[in-house]
Amino acid sequence: MTDLLIVENAVKSFGSLRAVDECSFTVAESSITALIGPNGSGKTTLFNVITGYLKPDAGRVSFNGRDVTGTDAGRLYRHGLSRTFQQARVFPQLSVQENLVVAGGYSLRQLFTRRVSRADREKAGALLEEFRLAPVADLLASELSYGQRKLLEFAAVLMSGPRLVLLDEPTAGVNPVMIETMERHIRERNTSGITFLIVEHDMNFVMRLCDPVIVLDRGKQIFAGHPTDVQSNPLVLDAYLGS
Repeated sequence: MTDLLIVENAVKSFGSLRAVDECSFTVAESSITALIGPNGSGKTTLFNVITGYLKPDAGRVSFNGRDVTGTDAGRLYRHGLSRTFQQARVFPQLSVQENLVVAGGYSLRQLFTRRVSRADREKAGALLEEFRLAPVADLLASELSYGQRKLLEFAAVLMSGPRLVLLDEPTAGVNPVMIETMERHIRERNTSGITFLIVEHDMNFVMRLCDPVIVLDRGKQIFAGHPTDVQSNPLVLDAYLGS
């Protein structure tokens, strides 16, 4: 299986704190890979380095066979690497449908002057139906529930036709029904060819959905393997119990 994402010896420090410490791992194409670890282990910082929101102090990030170290987030998005955030980032004063259209690469001026292609409007409409957001398509994003905003952000990253999606705690703060909904959408999109790298604290969700599982501790990878092996690995147990 081809490695779609390769992280080599990544380092990121904030003053005297080394949040990511010579971390290396790979994400195979077509996989649903989990990135887990105790609080403060460097997961979100590593996400920010991979997706261009932070520049690493050292190391290398390769995506789809190209060195993308330090490439800005917008360019990575256009090349097929997208992400969500712990707190869903949507445009609160745009409608649900408008959020999807903007995510498709249109400026606000194009949006409001109706210079949006029929194909992209249809794509947005299909995503609204798929994520069961069509009934609220004309509502402002600020009027949605927390779980609906999570779904809207997920749908928005799909507007660009990504090859790799990084999900940062997709189930945090949502109810069990919404967790099942999120899991179903991830499985369906993975079947259609999208690769996922997921930071998640819900271990039941990880064990059901992800393979392999990568474990970080103090900015370094300490384990990578099948989810059933995570629960018995002494390094993993020590990292969590000692956190």
